[in-house]
Amino acid sequence: MSTYQGIVSREREVRPVSGGRMLTLCLLLLAVGIALFIYGVSTQPKGWALGGITLGVLAVVLSLGLYTLQPNEARVLILFGRYCGTVRRDGFHWGNPFYTNGPSSGVQIGTKGEIKLAAPKKHPRMKVSLRARNLNGDRLKVNDKQGNPIEIAAVIIWRVQDTAQAMFDVDDYEEYVRLQAESALRHLGSQYAYDNAEPGEVTLRSGMDEVSQTLAVELSQRLARSGVTVDEARLTHLAYAPEIAQAMLRRQQAEAVIAARQKIVQGAVGMVDMALRDLAERNVVDLDPERKAAMVSNLLVVLCGESDAKPVINAGTLYS
Repeated sequence: MSTYQGIVSREREVRPVSGGRMLTLCLLLLAVGIALFIYGVSTQPKGWALGGITLGVLAVVLSLGLYTLQPNEARVLILFGRYCGTVRRDGFHWGNPFYTNGPSSGVQIGTKGEIKLAAPKKHPRMKVSLRARNLNGDRLKVNDKQGNPIEIAAVIIWRVQDTAQAMFDVDDYEEYVRLQAESALRHLGSQYAYDNAEPGEVTLRSGMDEVSQTLAVELSQRLARSGVTVDEARLTHLAYAPEIAQAMLRRQQAEAVIAARQKIVQGAVGMVDMALRDLAERNVVDLDPERKAAMVSNLLVVLCGESDAKPVINAGTLYS
């Protein structure tokens, strides 16, 4: 993974000006301006009217700097292209009316060289949400470590930690998170086998917690330059691709049947051994090796058979 060598922005928190005080000042200036305008119109000196208009315009301009922030919301302050700080305190505030109120649409060059107007970004008044967000990724088709095509998807819980990095170090941090999450998930899927790996090896199917932790760590490294932190990453979908799903299902069924058969045989051998030992200890019957072998064969057939056994009753003696 490449290391970012560019200039890294750093958030600087500033204390906002009270919006209530500035609103009172704006209303006062507006009232005084209206009074001066009326007085200037009704008298000969027109300077009073011009002064009233000036105060009214000043009140309107100052009122443009009023804004509110909700809990877990921040505003990035930019004055004529210079970063002035970030306001994180919720409430009613005032800032310089000439602070940038939102990214301009800008101009983009198309793939064929044409000039077109880019769509405006999604942050009015440069506000950034600091709340935790969910990214429910799409199902991706990748090849696992063994080359088998699989489908994999994950949900990622993330939030903005450094607003300066989020706004200035990447073009669109929300799109950046989406693309990096897809890239990290594809890389993760190719590093692990789906299942049936070497003994002791972690697989996507058996080591879900460890795999999710690895995904979270890789995402944190990839998103560090954008000021985004990852709280949790968890796989939500894991399956073989449709073209090999039926074959893999038959393989899993065969493995399950073999495991079940091994368990049945182990139990049957234990039961036969216990039966022979109890018969010998209690002196119920004295069996020679040939009849012990016959008894073992019959018991194993009864215990290991898939259908119920139909015994044949011997009406004569055991030794006939």
